[in-house]
Amino acid sequence: MDVKGCIFDLDGVIVDTAKYHFLAWKKLADQINIPFTENDNERLKGVSRMDSLEIILEIGNVRLSGEMKRKYAKLKNEWYVDYISRMTPDEILPGSIEFINELRGAGIRTALGSASKNTPMILERLGMKHLFDAVADGNTVKKAKPDPEVFLAAARMISVIPGNCVVFEDAAAGVQAALSAGMTCVGIGSERILKEAHYIISGLIEMNLEKLNKIHGKR
Repeated sequence: MDVKGCIFDLDGVIVDTAKYHFLAWKKLADQINIPFTENDNERLKGVSRMDSLEIILEIGNVRLSGEMKRKYAKLKNEWYVDYISRMTPDEILPGSIEFINELRGAGIRTALGSASKNTPMILERLGMKHLFDAVADGNTVKKAKPDPEVFLAAARMISVIPGNCVVFEDAAAGVQAALSAGMTCVGIGSERILKEAHYIISGLIEMNLEKLNKIHGKR
């Protein structure tokens, strides 16, 4: 089946917001006296805000009431939003715009599939809203990756069946979600972490239409 749609995770694929998530979670972890490293942060990629907090609390063996969890999650997001509100188009990862424009020029539909509720703000700051036919994010879906809901929702939005979609992901949970959705998955990052992906690259700068078709055809 030909590629009809491409669905992109946002954080770590189009733009590197992982550093801002880490800074905000680290600030929160320090406040609760929980040791938190960049290696720990890998476990949070592609995971919802509340589930991320649960992982951090598990690391520190800390138990909190539901009310305190909501308070801390809100505080973390306020710090994160402060960081990303100062983002500029210079932070778009290399090759992203060029590859997406190549896809659109070939008539391939493009969508975002992200757990982030801050996706609209980030797209606004980057000036990239016009490059996507649809956006499925934490504001429109309820289940976090590795559940496939966000990618299935994105496919519906662009009217492409899952088998004709290719997902670009940098998180293990996202790769699992893409595979569960019945889509081809290109991992961006570490082969050790993303070993279940159909193909792995270091970034979208390595992608072009010819390579995309070969990857999808070999699936």
